Amino acid sequence: MHVLILGGTTEARRLAELLAAERLPGLRVTNSLAGRVAAPRMPPGEVRVGGFGGADGLAAWLRAHTVDALVDATHPFAGTISLNAARAAATAHVPLLALRRPGWVPVEGDVWHEVGSLEEAAALLPALGRRVFLTTGRMGLAAFAGLDELWFLVRSVDAPEAPHPARMEVLLDRGPFGLDGERRVLSGHRIDVVVTKDSGGAATAPKLTAAREAGLPVVVVRRPPVPDGVPVAADPAQAVRWLREAHGRAAYGSG
Repeated sequence: MHVLILGGTTEARRLAELLAAERLPGLRVTNSLAGRVAAPRMPPGEVRVGGFGGADGLAAWLRAHTVDALVDATHPFAGTISLNAARAAATAHVPLLALRRPGWVPVEGDVWHEVGSLEEAAALLPALGRRVFLTTGRMGLAAFAGLDELWFLVRSVDAPEAPHPARMEVLLDRGPFGLDGERRVLSGHRIDVVVTKDSGGAATAPKLTAAREAGLPVVVVRRPPVPDGVPVAADPAQAVRWLREAHGRAAYGSG
């Protein structure tokens, strides 16, 4: 059985680790990374880096490499890749599963402003603060480039490229992030508003707790929906069960 994991996330890597640990006879796992991060954390199994050339290119790859199951474990905001995966899976007649960590849910004390895009977030910012902690990654900074009256602390794994805000400090770091560290970031840079995508998961959630404690507003960009008709697993263990059910316990072993 050949499983292709569209990865680059913690969940994708964990799924590959679970499949490798089971040592199921005849199971081949290929991990696909987009190549946007300079030094990605490599999962076990075969690894390919780079795009496929859209939905048609991915469908051709699925056929050429006899893929029996496709798992879309990309970032919740990788909307284009997810759409291409759904179209390619339908074209190649390959079962598809979306592996998505649950989104964040506001709790008492949170001051959230939910928006549908980075552009909407940028339009809202001048009414909320002047010193912005921008945790949406290095992609999409152009949406904030015209806000010259605001100062931005931009956190990302790799250095961002122009266009980006004129008044900006870059904090190169990779999660998971602890609560004490997030408190220091907010206080040390005198942050008065936080911008984040609803990525979900525990690795970057402490910033939300730190913002709640400080009474800061948080602009939360809603994630795009999973393509219609695609089943969703909330964690890697559910994805392993789906793989077994989709192809039969006999093919994947009885473990």
